[in-house]
Amino acid sequence: MKIIKANDGPLTNFEVLDYLRSRGASKEVAVTVAPSEYKVFEYLVETAACNQTREHVTDFVQKVKTYNLAKAEVLNIINIRPPLPVGIFTIVENCDARLGEAAAEELAEMVSETLPPPLAQPEIQDADQLDETIADGNPQPIADSDGEAA
Repeated sequence: MKIIKANDGPLTNFEVLDYLRSRGASKEVAVTVAPSEYKVFEYLVETAACNQTREHVTDFVQKVKTYNLAKAEVLNIINIRPPLPVGIFTIVENCDARLGEAAAEELAEMVSETLPPPLAQPEIQDADQLDETIADGNPQPIADSDGEAA
């Protein structure tokens, strides 16, 4: 592999997944990539990056410029894809002072509209629906290091 631009900047999960796909990684065939690359691929196809396209990411980056966020904050929002304002508050430093609650809600709505959700996860619109999703689920007991339920 030849390095074209050293330390060009951080990559989104989508860009890493896109690169691995271009090298031939898929769920059916893992021979064309290194085992470590395949492990990364397996992880990323279960995240929000699996359904994103370059157009989604570019569109989101253009729309979010009005919020004056740091590059790392935008990168984390793209990677994590928080559907609720509480997720924005955990990513944006001093969110109350910099954005406020209304702007955090607008940003969370923009995330839901611009970035597609992962296939495996249901779209959660508000905190009540999140509570219902958790209540309807069958939480698994946490296992200790011996594999026994705690």
